[in-house]
Amino acid sequence: MTTIASSELIINNDGSVFHLHIKPDQLADNVILVGDPGRVELVSSFFEKIENRNASREFVSATGEYKGKRITVISTGIGTDNIDIVMNELDALANIDFETRSAKKTHKRLRILRIGTTGAIQPDIPLGSYILSHISVGCDGLLNWYKGRERVTDKEIEASFIKHTGWLKELPDPYFVSASPLIIEAMEDFTIPGVTISASGFYAPQGRVLRLPLAMPEMVEKLESFRFANYRITNFEMEGSAIAGLATLLGHDAATVCCVIANRHLKESQPDYKGYVKKLIELSLDRI
Repeated sequence: MTTIASSELIINNDGSVFHLHIKPDQLADNVILVGDPGRVELVSSFFEKIENRNASREFVSATGEYKGKRITVISTGIGTDNIDIVMNELDALANIDFETRSAKKTHKRLRILRIGTTGAIQPDIPLGSYILSHISVGCDGLLNWYKGRERVTDKEIEASFIKHTGWLKELPDPYFVSASPLIIEAMEDFTIPGVTISASGFYAPQGRVLRLPLAMPEMVEKLESFRFANYRITNFEMEGSAIAGLATLLGHDAATVCCVIANRHLKESQPDYKGYVKKLIELSLDRI
């Protein structure tokens, strides 16, 4: 039995995991991830009862019950670097014995759904619609740090994508990773199937220009025109690739669903999007 050193898995004095400040018995098997800490209150407002709340930095959480299902909602902040923390600590809460600091003999499979907002890049995707990322495209390089990356990604589509976009050698190698088929099946009746770019930033990595010029000035157009079999790039967000990739490596079911609040091709946005997000939360809670 391998013991995990205290420097590798830091446990707080109250028995909670280091960043999330959640104790193992406070985590439900069904997990909703949101970027904005303020959105935890919105999601948990649907719960019939709440067992506990925790907060540390941008990581705010609540565990409660919705229509007889125990659910935990956690805010992650922005970016795949935060997702690296969240996914590893969620798995530790589920599959590591904090007393012995060793992996449990029986693996627990979590069901994890990120609910967020997104910008579409295809002209036929309407504002207020919901995109479920069947495939997430990691442009951040995070998954490349983990052994087994090649087992959960699609090399053929990656090679085609690199060639079509003229991907710069200075950038991290992109990776394509699929969402959980179980979650796709549960949500496909009200969502648009997506191939989603998980960008490593909001401005240049998504083709936005303020005062600094872009290294890939035609990137958005190249993404819009990319085709591989029946796949096309549908939208931008910033966390889904790390969620899908780490979940698959760790043995969990995960996916990302986002409300479209802007269309980059049409240069349109929907500033009054909160009602659409609220409806997406309710639909997602019913399906997870």
